Amino acid sequence: MLAKAISNAVLGIDGYSVEVEVDLAKGLPAFTIVGLPDVAVKEAKERVRSAIKNTGYPFPIKRITVNLAPANIKKEGAAFDLPIAIAILAAADLIDNKRLKDYALIGELSLDGKIRSVKGILSMALAAKADGKKGIILPEHNSQEASVVENLKVIAVKDLQEVIDYLNGNLEIDSISYDYQALNHEEYKVDFSDVKGQEAAKRALEVAAAGGHNLIMIGPPGSGKTMLAKRLPTILPTLIKREAIEVTKIFSIIGRLPQGKSLITSRPFRSPHHTTSDVGLIGGGRIPKPGEVSLAHNGVLFLDELPEFKKHVLEVLRQPLEEGKVTISRALTTLEYPAKFMMIAAMNPCPCGYYGDSKQECSCTPKKINRYLNKISGPLLDRIDIHLEVPRLEVEELTNYEKGERSVTIKKRVEKARKIQLDRFKSERINCNVEMNSAMVEKYCIMNKASINLLEKAITRLNLSARAYDRVLKLARTIADLAEEEIISSKHIAEAIQYRSLDRKYVSGV
Repeated sequence: MLAKAISNAVLGIDGYSVEVEVDLAKGLPAFTIVGLPDVAVKEAKERVRSAIKNTGYPFPIKRITVNLAPANIKKEGAAFDLPIAIAILAAADLIDNKRLKDYALIGELSLDGKIRSVKGILSMALAAKADGKKGIILPEHNSQEASVVENLKVIAVKDLQEVIDYLNGNLEIDSISYDYQALNHEEYKVDFSDVKGQEAAKRALEVAAAGGHNLIMIGPPGSGKTMLAKRLPTILPTLIKREAIEVTKIFSIIGRLPQGKSLITSRPFRSPHHTTSDVGLIGGGRIPKPGEVSLAHNGVLFLDELPEFKKHVLEVLRQPLEEGKVTISRALTTLEYPAKFMMIAAMNPCPCGYYGDSKQECSCTPKKINRYLNKISGPLLDRIDIHLEVPRLEVEELTNYEKGERSVTIKKRVEKARKIQLDRFKSERINCNVEMNSAMVEKYCIMNKASINLLEKAITRLNLSARAYDRVLKLARTIADLAEEEIISSKHIAEAIQYRSLDRKYVSGV
């Protein structure tokens, strides 16, 4: 007797359909699972046998063959327990096959028949919808996460008996619904009004947020670099549902979705320690998993003490900064992880931190300073649009208890600039200025004669590369958008150029 059930699995961050075929044949009792199963899938034999028996159903004393198709993709995890058990019962004529074909089944079984939660459920639910399934039957703990997928019936179950009763029409279970609009998206505990002084730095961060630009801050210890970086997500545009789903998928497949949350609605802020490896930052490993750059997708990647990172670790950032994705190749497959993030870096000007400081003398030798700064390569620095000096705060600024501009006020200006960009790029399939290619820069960065002359002089004097030239124009386009001006004028070019001064002042030897 042959029966089939549909399940889903995850490859990279995307789900795909898996057909679970079960054949019950005469012969010596045996239980075989084929289709490139890993150890966890092979161990399903014992979990499924015990769960069926302890639910009160006879386990077939036959030669049982389970095939997981497509057979050329490695199957991982315990999510196939439930579809295997249901397919076995269907093959034994204990399940109504007519209703079974309308649903995808996902879940790990305990020995007493209870259904445990699994990772990556959002990607699997999206795959079930794409496969044309009416609904998905899954563990109760995963139901809220899956319910964000529209037009898909989400059936939450506690144990194997509930699944059997539902498929046989003996039990009705209401579908779980989800209202994205009712969520409170503001979950930040910090605000720009907490930052004293540093008005130039606040302006630079506003420009960065408006156009999605990368930024590096350089200044002495205690000048507020980390404080400023942590407040950047509070002025970024609110995640739309599509972006929230993209972020949630990544956290879901590695089991890092916050407890009790079905969808991540705040832009992620990732701050890896400088001892992290290239695999930890970019992703990969024996079983490829997304790294910090993918966990920062649609959010912020903050690299504090940038020169303390190993040089080869920083160099792997080039591809995601340029392309917005990470490609990991292995013998059996090639995976792509999304990695569209804003990179915010912070560093001291020298090992002691006080080179160029107005109050404290630097104790480093020129050779030591040069070796410290040369840890950041020219190609990496070229990919950072805004170079920002963050000076020491004066006593008057520290003792001033007057609150600065609140994040919500800055955010309104940022969102207005992003709206201009979305309207401009509605036919280009990009969202903000930083994503423009060279052809788009030429098309949309329209300058007057004075701004062209100023840019030509700056390019010659600063000896900027072709990539840096494009990035200056993108930055000027964002500054003009904040001012709600269509033509890029000389004042917009001048502000954009001043954000490219660090590679001349500090890192001229790179």
